[in-house]
Amino acid sequence: MSEVTVSQLDRPAPLPALRNDPRRVLRVGLARAVLETKMFFREKDQIAFVFSIAVVMLIILASIFTTQYRGTDITVSQVYVAGLIGTGITAVSFQNLGISIAVERDQGGLRRLAGTPMPPSAYFIGKVGSVLVVAVIQVAILLVLGVVLYDLQLPATIGPWLTFTWVFLLGLAAMTMLGIAASSVPRSARSATAVITLPFVVLQFISGSFLPHTDLPDWLLNLSAIFPLKWICQGMRSVFLGQEAAFMEIAGSYELGKAFLVLAAWVVGGLVLCLLTFRWKDQHAG
Repeated sequence: MSEVTVSQLDRPAPLPALRNDPRRVLRVGLARAVLETKMFFREKDQIAFVFSIAVVMLIILASIFTTQYRGTDITVSQVYVAGLIGTGITAVSFQNLGISIAVERDQGGLRRLAGTPMPPSAYFIGKVGSVLVVAVIQVAILLVLGVVLYDLQLPATIGPWLTFTWVFLLGLAAMTMLGIAASSVPRSARSATAVITLPFVVLQFISGSFLPHTDLPDWLLNLSAIFPLKWICQGMRSVFLGQEAAFMEIAGSYELGKAFLVLAAWVVGGLVLCLLTFRWKDQHAG
């Protein structure tokens, strides 16, 4: 009897138990994050596509518009830097994930992963971890360009950096959830870039990525206020431009409390969308 008990104890845990063990999920998820990050940086086309959007737009627009706002020390170029940080965050999360996951699904990669012992949640931990690393690099590049080329002044106190931290993390989380959810919209890998890029481009123009959107019609202002990008850009302007530039906002202030609530709501709402819409295999697959 004792031999049977020992034998039973020596058996590996059943597959469901392994897949649901929190420690194993975290360990596999972190390993997956390392793998996802390595795969991202091995694709030179993908690196250029993701990193170039905000950087190229910054260099072009800041070269064209070089004026300074009357009565302030703030230049148009500095406003671009702050706003385009929001574009950079959205590019590495919403756009990158929406396209890459759709391609993986169409090529059968997700279906193969679903059939392995890897816990499903570890896959998403890997995606989130990789996006976080890439986003930090993206923001760092934009800030270096802003400081070196456009005299952007980094905050000298802890308060603005705390604001930067929660705007960055909540904004990135919200856009990551939306990117994962949006990956189920394209019908194929060939259509993924067009389907995901179109809303990304539209959101940039109505959300203040390029300039505070004081000249937009009311219906576009109301539309932009629904989505996270507007609040990410507004929060970043509060960090790097300070109260001196608050007059450029529609409300005459940065509305950081409202920004926090909207971004937090999108994190929760985006998670619900992911749970409702995510598919491991193409809907046309047998």
